[in-house]
Amino acid sequence: MKKLLVFLMAVAIFAACQNNKKKSAAKDSKDISITAAGATFPMPFYNQLIADYAKKTGLQVTYGGIGSGGGIRCLKDKVVDFGATDAFLTDEQAAELTAPVVHIPTCLGAVVLAYNLPGIASLKLKNEVLAQIFMGEIKKWNDEQIKADNPGVNLPDLDISVIYRSDGSGTTQIFSDYMSKISEKWAKDIGVGKSLQWPIGMGAKGNPGVAGTIKQTEGAFGYIGSEYAFAQKLPYVLLQNKAGNFIEPSVKSVSAAAMGEIPADTRVMLTNSDAPDAYPISAFTWIILYKEQSYGDRSQQQAEETVKFLDWLISADAQAVAQKVDYAPLPSKTVELAKTILKSITYNGDPILK
Repeated sequence: MKKLLVFLMAVAIFAACQNNKKKSAAKDSKDISITAAGATFPMPFYNQLIADYAKKTGLQVTYGGIGSGGGIRCLKDKVVDFGATDAFLTDEQAAELTAPVVHIPTCLGAVVLAYNLPGIASLKLKNEVLAQIFMGEIKKWNDEQIKADNPGVNLPDLDISVIYRSDGSGTTQIFSDYMSKISEKWAKDIGVGKSLQWPIGMGAKGNPGVAGTIKQTEGAFGYIGSEYAFAQKLPYVLLQNKAGNFIEPSVKSVSAAAMGEIPADTRVMLTNSDAPDAYPISAFTWIILYKEQSYGDRSQQQAEETVKFLDWLISADAQAVAQKVDYAPLPSKTVELAKTILKSITYNGDPILK
């Protein structure tokens, strides 16, 4: 029943985004609620924090996991208080919205390569092998190149069934950004984006859809947020990083990817980090909202409650939850940047967060 309600909520939010309906202003603080939609990558983290915040303050926050593309579209249509995306908006994409948008990083996560091979609990993959699999050049699990890095593993003579995201996805953006860094051919022929023209494979909607398809399909191989692999108890590969080390995704290895220089607006891809102990497909995920909150029929109270919630989201209490649900908390320097960005958000030109 709970899954059904979450699904129906997501459908309702998606329909609202498609129909471009305006959100009504709350008349009284007790009537205020927050609506948001977007990335499925951080959804387990957000769902836990939303529940915690409701207990703490009584404020109801509704979040629909409809993919990063859907979250951006909902914000553009101004039917949500904020969107969520794993792919930051480029200057060109931001210019397509009606007003300036800010990015608030909320946590870090890993995109893992999960598989379904009964009896095989661990595999290693080199970058060139990973690229060849997703480009359809390596077709069997017992290919000599896979066997070379996995001595003693009884790899089956079984087709590799590639699974990818069918919806506009920040997870796809992260994965394809990494692939373009490790493979010139990928960069030339396929490129980077939330939606791609895949040379092979089968699509599934959302991280939950990809995880479910992998679990049900022997021989399947696909990219998903690490927390979905953990939840479904799916094995995942140890992936070769830029330093040549085979790295397991963990709070420590994901955090290592964010130890470099972070720009003031936090828009940066962390994939293929130089750090020798970093997991190579690590990334921030962001909440996006309009810098000026006075638009349409939006009330000041609505804007204030939205910013208060986001301020709590980057607080020490909320960040402490990240590791419990298999995400990495923001480094302290990134929290400081996020706080500065929040202080720049205004209502009728006046800062909301004092």
